[in-house]
Amino acid sequence: MPRNAKLNKKFETRLGNFAGSEAAKRLRRGRTGIEKESLRVTPQGHIATTPHPPALGSALTNPYITTDYSEALLEFITPPFPQPDDTLAFLEQVHQYTYRNIGDELLWATSMPCMIDEENEIPIAGYGSSNVGLMKNIYRRGLSYRYGRRMQIISGVHFNYSLPDRFWPAFQDAEGDKRTKREFVSDAYFAIIRNFQRFGWIIPFLFGSSPAVCKSFLAAGHREFRELDRFTLFRPYATSLRMSDIGYKNQNQSNLRVSYDNLQSYISDLSRVTRTPHPEYEKIGVKADGEYRQLNANILQIENEYYSFIRPKQVARSGERPTVAMRRRGVRYVEVRALDVSPFDPTGVNHEQLRFIEAFLIFCLLMDSPPVSETELDDILANQQLVACCGRDPSLKLRINGEMQPIRLLVDRICSNLEVICDLLDGNGKSKPYRDALMKQRDLAKNPEALPSARVLEEMRTNKESFFEFAMRISRTHREYFRSKTFSREKSRMFADEAARSIALQASIERADSVSFDEYLRRYFSSGAAERERILG
Repeated sequence: MPRNAKLNKKFETRLGNFAGSEAAKRLRRGRTGIEKESLRVTPQGHIATTPHPPALGSALTNPYITTDYSEALLEFITPPFPQPDDTLAFLEQVHQYTYRNIGDELLWATSMPCMIDEENEIPIAGYGSSNVGLMKNIYRRGLSYRYGRRMQIISGVHFNYSLPDRFWPAFQDAEGDKRTKREFVSDAYFAIIRNFQRFGWIIPFLFGSSPAVCKSFLAAGHREFRELDRFTLFRPYATSLRMSDIGYKNQNQSNLRVSYDNLQSYISDLSRVTRTPHPEYEKIGVKADGEYRQLNANILQIENEYYSFIRPKQVARSGERPTVAMRRRGVRYVEVRALDVSPFDPTGVNHEQLRFIEAFLIFCLLMDSPPVSETELDDILANQQLVACCGRDPSLKLRINGEMQPIRLLVDRICSNLEVICDLLDGNGKSKPYRDALMKQRDLAKNPEALPSARVLEEMRTNKESFFEFAMRISRTHREYFRSKTFSREKSRMFADEAARSIALQASIERADSVSFDEYLRRYFSSGAAERERILG
């Protein structure tokens, strides 16, 4: 990256042409959805061992309230809305409904989990007796054998985003691109993904809030950690331990190389690693005494096992593999997976984050986005790890285009380039929510000790709290917040009706099964074989 205010010439040229175009007018009202994970815990702060509450419906079929890895790890899902305010309003309603139906349990307010004594006390999520439900449960069993259960109960916030449908024809015309719309849109989303890989470290830098963890979470031998007290370990400049090598960025997947050059190469690489046996996983075995331990012994059981900062998505139909869905219909949206649960916001995320990320994704679209080389990928992974573990270090430098540059200078440059994008998203109205969100983050970046990750450590020190005590205090505060807010009968009835429908739907799916689970699994993994053969040759 050259040492000037602009990140590259193509961005400056494209933005100059774009600013007054029809495409720019159609940029607003991209659709935003949230998936937010929350661990259910007892009033004493231990992981809940109770089953998924019946009032929340079926975890298999409820579109708004499900579970992730554990029976105790709730996942709240909003529909995609054209306004971030509506997205957060819906997410708040899901929290209100949930708190009215989980008794005296709490929703853990941080990404890093509560006190864990033994891994086996973490209950794996169940989804009923249907073939699809069994498959989801066995997949999670496989994760426990491969990675351990502790890592799987780290919570996060996923940001789903698609640009407006009406934007694409105007943008394609402005680009002078003559391909089909599906090809153009898919390539554009992959351009976003590549640049998010390059610069997405800014999200944990600005919004990371997991600099500390309970000692019970970590095995011995982490010398790089310091003791805050006899129960808490931390890293002084960490932003997001969740995104570090003790969290999702684990060593088991460190050597995977999945290309984001285009849709075809992405599907090809994911198909390869979901079909290639792994010696360590073969030792685990697929079945023992007639019971499944994992879906298969391949490098990845299914595509979703691959973890990354961001990934392309298409809405999959029932029984359809994610790569097959994208092969048939292209990329529909991107899923950003780099956000910690914010302990300072009852819903775990706030308006300013959503607006900043939306503007940042558009920045990634307009930037030049060449293929990622092996050397650059090594730099990308190293930068992500550095920011997660020591992003607030005043002397930290990142390697961009082979050149070491101070992180604060890089953040300032990115924010400078986001100004015009925020102005486009704000339009001509009196209020400027996108610019305001950007300016707040720019000010915080100049004073990293005011960032959320630093605030977490400061609150623990000021209140003489362990991480566990801090998270318990915040979790109780959030519970009172949601319980005190008015919740209309209409909204309560809507979620209750959806819960009842989901239970009935699960029962219908279970009655409709007509083949054994072994046969179901065989058909699932053979589906899309023709598509894979065309890709892989």
